[in-house]
Amino acid sequence: MKWFSLVAGVAALSLACSDQPVAPEGPIFSHVGDQGFDEFGYNYTARIFAGPADGVDRNLDGTVWGDATYALDFLKMGWSKAWDDARFHGADWSCEAFLDNEWNGQVPGGSGEVWHYRIIWVGSELEESPCWRAGGYEVWGEFEVIMSHGTVANEHLWDVLAVPAGFGGPN
Repeated sequence: MKWFSLVAGVAALSLACSDQPVAPEGPIFSHVGDQGFDEFGYNYTARIFAGPADGVDRNLDGTVWGDATYALDFLKMGWSKAWDDARFHGADWSCEAFLDNEWNGQVPGGSGEVWHYRIIWVGSELEESPCWRAGGYEVWGEFEVIMSHGTVANEHLWDVLAVPAGFGGPN
């Protein structure tokens, strides 16, 4: 899962660093016509993703970016207004931009692994940024993982616990 930890982080950061997904302008309607979740699991109004990991890549093909191992795992992501504003609406990135990623493979057909990540924007200054937290690690050039822990084969692992590990603003 250590390798997949990076992939999960990439999944989460796809909201920040790829051209997809892009929230549409105006009201957001699901496939059933109600404002809320789309068929993949995204709800841009509430700034969350909740559903099988298969949908995070916006391709319901039984895989997550081509790998079926974690497709049935339940993924819950939530991102801050600052993250949403910067990623989707052209605002400047700030220390208030964060993402929370909870990965649960303890479901029928799932991987059996459970992981929880907290990721914040720190800018290209990385460790010199006022947003940087002591004890985290850099990912994707402008972000820091401030918390990463999970369970594999009934063993709990802590990868990272920055100080402070909470969201919002500089130290």
